[in-house]
Amino acid sequence: MQKLSQRTSEFTDSVIRRMTRISNQYGAVNLSQGFPDFDPPKAILDRLAEVSREDFHQYSTTWGAQNLREALAAKQTRYMGLPIDPNENIVVTCGSTEAMMAAMMTVANPGDKVVIFSPFYENYGADTILSGAEPIYVPLTPPSFSFDPEVLEDAFRQRPKALVLCNPSNPSGKVFTHQELEFIAYLAAKYDAYVITDEVYEHIVYEPYEHVYFASLPGMWERTISCSSLSKTFSITGWRLGYTIAPPEITDRIKKVHDFLTVGAAAPLQEAVIPGLKFGLEYYEQLRQDYTHRRDLFVNGLDRIGLGYTFPQGAYYILLDIGEFGYDSDLEFCETLARDVGVGAVPGSSFFREPVNHLIRLHFAKKDDTLYEALNRMESIYKKIPKR
Repeated sequence: MQKLSQRTSEFTDSVIRRMTRISNQYGAVNLSQGFPDFDPPKAILDRLAEVSREDFHQYSTTWGAQNLREALAAKQTRYMGLPIDPNENIVVTCGSTEAMMAAMMTVANPGDKVVIFSPFYENYGADTILSGAEPIYVPLTPPSFSFDPEVLEDAFRQRPKALVLCNPSNPSGKVFTHQELEFIAYLAAKYDAYVITDEVYEHIVYEPYEHVYFASLPGMWERTISCSSLSKTFSITGWRLGYTIAPPEITDRIKKVHDFLTVGAAAPLQEAVIPGLKFGLEYYEQLRQDYTHRRDLFVNGLDRIGLGYTFPQGAYYILLDIGEFGYDSDLEFCETLARDVGVGAVPGSSFFREPVNHLIRLHFAKKDDTLYEALNRMESIYKKIPKR
């Protein structure tokens, strides 16, 4: 038999999804995989019930139903401050996962290089490799997760085709400052690189921090592919509805890649989510307040237990410092945490290119009762996981 693909020979399964399976195995409170345990907005659920009895059961337009793209364009025009055209600038994808893959395959040729900040969401490196490109990792230094400008420019001196920017960032919760974004923009223009953004947490940002859309910076619209999803904003991670926003010539290429990757996103769900896209400012303010409450509930509980962690500026993750426990393997620690304490987490090493084994990721996109239960279990962590 001939050998299988060399390109994928070093891939493992998703550590995030693996930790969900381990959490389920031990009956642990799953704070590993980042999905809520509360309902989406009622208006969306009501429309979903109606759609099930209407004629939305066949293929929609490959790059997204017309009315969904129009609703998306109206919303993103308002928030991005850019004139988004539903026909020339938007492709609806099967989640932001496909949006990122389609964007990467649109810009990268085999042998190209792509800059990725570390820590990073685990798909970015895989997307780059699947496109035949080579990742260049630039560290974000805890606890502020800022980058060294000279190190970043060293990466750009290698003439990368693109940079991947997750903002707000998973797993660190970092929100890039306007000054940092302007420096990235300066390098992208100087070295003629594209920027692929992952902005799925665009509406989960905590005061006093503010999210700036990279495409809105001067001169960046032409070289930016903005990727996002409706999963986090409307608590519908299982619906797999994402999208790209880009200039017409880039969007035209993304449409072709998307067509051959997945054909199109689920037609009934595209129709059902439209009421959410028409929500006013009050929805997004309430979303921010709700997640601020969950964050504060969770970190206050960790403070009472005496555990150290990174304080998020956006998104809904914290990185818990487990260095005091003396484990060489954060994966082993997470398995022990799920089995003996009853709380699921993700080993931080799955997000870092650097040899980081003292951080684990937990998320707080859960009901209050779920977070209290997790914290109650975590109170026994020092008894059930002795220091080595």
